[in-house]
Amino acid sequence: MLIRVAEWCFKRRRLVVALWIVALIGSSGLASVFGGDFRQDYMQPGSESKQALDLLKTNFPAKSGDTVQVVFSAPAGITSPQIKSRIDSLLAEVAAAKHVVGVVSPFSAEGARQISAKGTIAYADIELDKVGTEITPADAKALIGLIRKADSSDLHVEAGGQVAGAAEAGKIGSEGIGFIAAGIILLVTFGSAVAMGLPLMVAMFGIGISIALGALLRHVVPVPDWAPSVAMMIGIGVGIDYALFIVTRFRSSLADGQDPEGAVLTSIATAGRAVLFAGCTVVISMLGMLLMNQPFTAGVAFSAVLSVLVIMAASVTLLPAVLGFAGRNIERLHVPFVSKTAHVYDTSFWFRWSRFIQRRPWPAAIGGLVILLGLSAPFLGLRFGFPDAGNDPAKFTTRKAYDLLSDGFGPGFNGPILLTAKLAKAGDLGPANALAAKLRTADGIAGVSPAVPNKAPADADTAVISVFAKTSPQDKATERLVDRLRKTDIPQAVGASGIQVHVGGIVAGGIDSTRGITHRLPIFIGAVVLLSFALLMVVFRSVLVPLKAAIMNLLSITAAYGVMALAVNGGPLGKLIGIPDPTPVPSFIPMMMFAILFGLSMDYEVFLLSRIREEYHKTGDNGLAVADGLARTARVITAAAAIMITVFLAFVPSDTVFLKMIGIGMAAAIFVDATIVRMVLVPATMELLGDRNWWLPGWLDRLLPDVHIEGTDADIDLRDSIIGQRKPLDTRSQTEV
Repeated sequence: MLIRVAEWCFKRRRLVVALWIVALIGSSGLASVFGGDFRQDYMQPGSESKQALDLLKTNFPAKSGDTVQVVFSAPAGITSPQIKSRIDSLLAEVAAAKHVVGVVSPFSAEGARQISAKGTIAYADIELDKVGTEITPADAKALIGLIRKADSSDLHVEAGGQVAGAAEAGKIGSEGIGFIAAGIILLVTFGSAVAMGLPLMVAMFGIGISIALGALLRHVVPVPDWAPSVAMMIGIGVGIDYALFIVTRFRSSLADGQDPEGAVLTSIATAGRAVLFAGCTVVISMLGMLLMNQPFTAGVAFSAVLSVLVIMAASVTLLPAVLGFAGRNIERLHVPFVSKTAHVYDTSFWFRWSRFIQRRPWPAAIGGLVILLGLSAPFLGLRFGFPDAGNDPAKFTTRKAYDLLSDGFGPGFNGPILLTAKLAKAGDLGPANALAAKLRTADGIAGVSPAVPNKAPADADTAVISVFAKTSPQDKATERLVDRLRKTDIPQAVGASGIQVHVGGIVAGGIDSTRGITHRLPIFIGAVVLLSFALLMVVFRSVLVPLKAAIMNLLSITAAYGVMALAVNGGPLGKLIGIPDPTPVPSFIPMMMFAILFGLSMDYEVFLLSRIREEYHKTGDNGLAVADGLARTARVITAAAAIMITVFLAFVPSDTVFLKMIGIGMAAAIFVDATIVRMVLVPATMELLGDRNWWLPGWLDRLLPDVHIEGTDADIDLRDSIIGQRKPLDTRSQTEV
């Protein structure tokens, strides 16, 4: 079937390219007209913080949105008539802005506690009608810009909160850096501008169409605003990698003496099949995030899956068509500094390396394992949590606001803990006020606001109390305070009064989300590993090969977690990339890293093992097959990994600490996987296992479907019959391009 599709695309290449162009233009047009809005929800379903938010939305809508803290600093004194007049004027203007539903001025009765003891720092709470993730970047920038324009030499004005962070966060443009790096690496790898352009073209078509379809997806599931970046990052990786493997096999087949059509069919029958199965592992890995029971994961998973599916289709339809146009001209536009002479297969560096590993399998296996375990060790000390604005660059208004609030009131004022109290009977605020009074004397609390009713005191049925910790929002002590409030302080203070109190707010919400993800993370990892194991067992007709692949992929990912832990613990690596102080890691980052990296590392595993299995079928010699398979694929796997490493490292210079974490962790994972795992551990362990690599119980062999990604004799016969020749595949190629 796959060969016939490739043959049809080759012969009707003009039509195929035209159809893909129409698909790109048409999907982009539909997206621009019918594209949905981004929606995101990071609250843990069923958590106490989610219950608090739901109560606010129902009974206290003015408090259910996010809050922007406007921080003022005036050396002459906040209460001086001139300064007070300017603050009042600004707050009046802000009160009329879009999404603003309330302003608590430091000069109002409700905001009496919002002026520091020295009288030089104050803050105002700007209450919004939506949470920060529901406010568009344009609206966020407009609001923060309105606030910041009041900044002057004698009155410093800064803005804090999630909306202020969204307004200031910028894009680093890593996608463009990735494409440029990919072009350079492909040019060096192929030595031809024509060959270099084909993988980039496939990736661009795939990414363009999948991003457009992702805009339509927003009508079906909630999609967070960063999901397209994840989809694009994955699309760049798999798009270039898949085309790279197919083009490499095409050039190799041309060097073996096949004509362009035969070379296309051979490359699709072998590397093309590997692409489809490698893509399936990425899809399984991304869909595994649906098990996390997090509202935002569905949109991210489906966006990434769309990207992979479109690129898989482009790799086995569009690429055969453009290879038909290129033909033997694929070597045109040669790069002067790259040799045109094909390397003799058994004199290449990778051939010598494969034999080196083959002669020393035990030292290679033990050494590789020790390195991976050593890199993984720091992961044991990783602390999960949400970094606060104290990690922002010093130039950001959010960081300046954070520092001012810390100086004037204490670090806990940067993330108040919000208590929602459902009153036992309307108008009875006594128990809520008693709770606030009791908490003011509790350990670890810097301040507590009075109970604020949702209606006139006589009719109120809900009250809100703000609790300010003595420690910063990301401090471990603040997490312990939230736990203590829930388990002991609040139940003891409430007693038998009958009011129902929930602990919520951004700090508590982050704690609940972190615990919800970490609790389900083993389920997610186990399900993805199990499904990938089953798929690889079907493909390679082996029990030990997929088991070894799963274990090694887990080791490479934990090594990446270890490198990330080193980076966020405030050591030399952290200072090098711009994380000078110990910082907690949001639990969704390891989740996302696992989903992406497990899929991408399985790509390399499938490509390497499919070539080893192909060589094993030709010779029946496991040792020779492992060495030859490594020698024939190492160069292209290294090139593919170099592209991905460059793409991920482009995130590290970002001002956002989240992107730094993702960039350093994923770059480390790809480097470890493509070097220590693929080039050392895989061949060493397969050499040690010998023919046991391909062991499969007879009863299980009969149950599994018969699938071959390296091509079968029937595929070869079908290919030869299509192109009108009976020349079999050369089983012992003597050159590697």
